Amino acid sequence: ICACLVGSEMCIRDRCRLTLVKSGTFCYSIDCIIIRYVRYSVLSILERIHSPADLKALLAGEIPELCAELRSFLVQSLSKTGGHLASNLGAVELTVAIDRVYNTERDRLVFDVGHQSYVHKLLTGRREAFSTLRQFGGIAGFPKPDESVHDAFVAGHASTSISVALGMARARTLMGEDYDVIALIGDGALTGGLAYEGLSDAGQSGEPMVIVLNDNGMSINKNVGGMATLLSKQRVKPGYLHFKRFYRSTVGKAPGLYRVLHHIKEHVKDLVLPNNMFDDMGFYYIGPVDGHDEPQLEKMLRWARDLRQPVLLHVVTQKGKGISYTERAPEKYHGVSSFDPVSGALPASKPDFSHVFGQTLSQLADEDPTVVAITAAMLTGTGLETFAKAHPERLYDVGIAEGHAITMASGMAKQGLRPVAAIYSSFLQRAYDMLIHDTSLQRLHLVLGVDRAGIVGNDGDTHNGCFDISYLSSVPYMRILCPASFAELRAMLRKAVMELDGPVAVRYPRGGEGAYQACSLEPVAVLREGSDLTLLTYGIVINDVLQAAQLLAQRGISAEVVKLAQVAPLETAPVLASLQKTGRLLAVEDVCAANCIGEQVLSAAEQAGLPMKEARLLNLGSGIIPHGAPDVLKTAYGLDAQAIAAAAQALCANDREKGNGA
Repeated sequence: ICACLVGSEMCIRDRCRLTLVKSGTFCYSIDCIIIRYVRYSVLSILERIHSPADLKALLAGEIPELCAELRSFLVQSLSKTGGHLASNLGAVELTVAIDRVYNTERDRLVFDVGHQSYVHKLLTGRREAFSTLRQFGGIAGFPKPDESVHDAFVAGHASTSISVALGMARARTLMGEDYDVIALIGDGALTGGLAYEGLSDAGQSGEPMVIVLNDNGMSINKNVGGMATLLSKQRVKPGYLHFKRFYRSTVGKAPGLYRVLHHIKEHVKDLVLPNNMFDDMGFYYIGPVDGHDEPQLEKMLRWARDLRQPVLLHVVTQKGKGISYTERAPEKYHGVSSFDPVSGALPASKPDFSHVFGQTLSQLADEDPTVVAITAAMLTGTGLETFAKAHPERLYDVGIAEGHAITMASGMAKQGLRPVAAIYSSFLQRAYDMLIHDTSLQRLHLVLGVDRAGIVGNDGDTHNGCFDISYLSSVPYMRILCPASFAELRAMLRKAVMELDGPVAVRYPRGGEGAYQACSLEPVAVLREGSDLTLLTYGIVINDVLQAAQLLAQRGISAEVVKLAQVAPLETAPVLASLQKTGRLLAVEDVCAANCIGEQVLSAAEQAGLPMKEARLLNLGSGIIPHGAPDVLKTAYGLDAQAIAAAAQALCANDREKGNGA
């Protein structure tokens, strides 16, 4: 019995003081045998893994059980915290193989998109912290280098991994360092143009790097014909790989002969095998490989790594693999909140702004045949299912290609259609140039449904919609409407599509409406009269501001609540009229500080020569907002009702103290 033969562990009781190696150094100490037996008979395989070293020490026969335990753990954990389920279930064997082949403490593993990184987190020492996933102060739902040395790069938006990996590979070469670089990209991310920019450069670079294409459903052009199928199978057989290594190690020593034979081989291959896009780009293409055959994946990864050139390994996986209900409906379980881990039952959905947006747009399309809808791979997330069912011929899903969506929509608008592009706020950032060059320059009538505006929450810093006010208000001729209720969203969307011209953005949050359910379409409306200070806001934040005004009234402070329905172009006259009466401004916004509406109001007040007693801007500041529940983040950043009331009270107190001192 080899009691302590696991990787390079020391003897459990440290009695032998021998470093144990795979070739075998035995510890026959009876208490070592007993301790090891008890420990490993009680713990599951997953519980024994605290680092990639533990994963590498597992025997091949233990891997299938580990994969089953990983899937069970994901289901049980995410049923409580929520998160991205189906994508991680499909990448279990692939992630295990990568972490067994590569040393991610040194090697650079770049995810694309990072929502498929959960298994990697579990295998790199974060299993015990998984109950805090996506919670404020807990571990993130995406790779975070400041969370673990095993996370190479932040990845929350798609199509970036190849460019990042190439940059790391070139840095390695230029600095004379020794590590491997691997990019794991989902097939959906290949709908984004940035991925092809990276592919084009990486394939021609000659840099040793491996791109793993996790193909879990997208229709990718495959080689056709009997000979193509045969050659594809031959390329992943062990015998072929051994011959390839031998060929390179022998013929490769004669560069002239190697080039001639390689040219002949490529010519013959081109005659019998239709062109492969990745081959044409300069990659050595391997695949397709079964993404759930872990031993084969390990072999392919080692082979791809050892080729020392740009390699694309095409892996076919099943999204939601291993759990019956996620296999049947993987898109339904792509991103989930809490759910029943046994049946998969999800909580009953409640009406939200996205759903209201989709319903209203479908109704507008019923009335006008020129209304079309555009989404960038977020049909469900943006609430367009109703539109897709009623008007499938007028729904265009362009994939993860926001820039293309805006430019295409501009072409539609130029030819007389009424395009409405529904895109998440943080994803719309990628189309800023197109909004200026392709839309506003010609004052084309394009309507933007800016979904997930403001604090989004658990998806964190890559998804919070904190910058849209800043960049959209800088786009010439752009109107920005900010509904605070479902009724306002319906009315504003109708106005934006059917009445206004030029570019229009309708900005709304994730989730449902609050206590404010009225409908005010006036650009500037006073919802509550007051004399001590002006509380200025827009959108869903109005709920906390109105509640704060009530708290202030109980403390003897009269707050005037001014709500903006349109923040660009900003009608400052009614706001300045309120400030002239109260002399104090507290502007509350769930956006970044730069170019926020409060700044614009203060600038207008200064230009008008309006005397102000006190002013303060409450917003999300100049940093990046982390992950956490929206209510928790509001409290942390001083945007809940209690914090707003406290800031307003301090503002009035400061002014009175100055007055007494004078």
